[in-house]
Amino acid sequence: MTRIFLIGYMGCGKTTLGKILAEKTTYVFVDLDTFIEEKYHKTVSQIFAEMGQEKFREIERECLSEVSDFEKTIIATGGGTPCYYDNIQKMNDAGLTVYIQLTTAQLSARLETSRAGKRPLIADKKGEELHQFIQEGLKTREPFYKQAKLIVSGSDNDIVEQIIKVSQL
Repeated sequence: MTRIFLIGYMGCGKTTLGKILAEKTTYVFVDLDTFIEEKYHKTVSQIFAEMGQEKFREIERECLSEVSDFEKTIIATGGGTPCYYDNIQKMNDAGLTVYIQLTTAQLSARLETSRAGKRPLIADKKGEELHQFIQEGLKTREPFYKQAKLIVSGSDNDIVEQIIKVSQL
């Protein structure tokens, strides 16, 4: 496998796990949101605010196409990346897609503590409201996430080991 795409809901650990995988292998780590921010010299939030979601999704798709050509790369996608255009198919064609599947409760707990202003969609949500938001989001996105070639869950170490074993890194 020359490319591994990590997909899943915000807060599932795509970036953290991608960095761990890169450290344990000879692969390079690329965070798609960071790639976009560096290319456009704006944060994802700024792009959303200035250009709207539709334009952001076009930019995201173009950047996904670029990183899909990189060799020996672990790519952490945005939570919505697989849900637009033919992105999930593009990733499945280009490498191993891995859905990091956590429960709504796990995601709520992680996002309660890690939000720190970085996630505008949930900045004003707490407790039950956050839980409900995540539950609704998963309902919409899971049909895309479940098209991944590999679905993993468990602790960060469990997930890393599962990915290494299946991909033979």
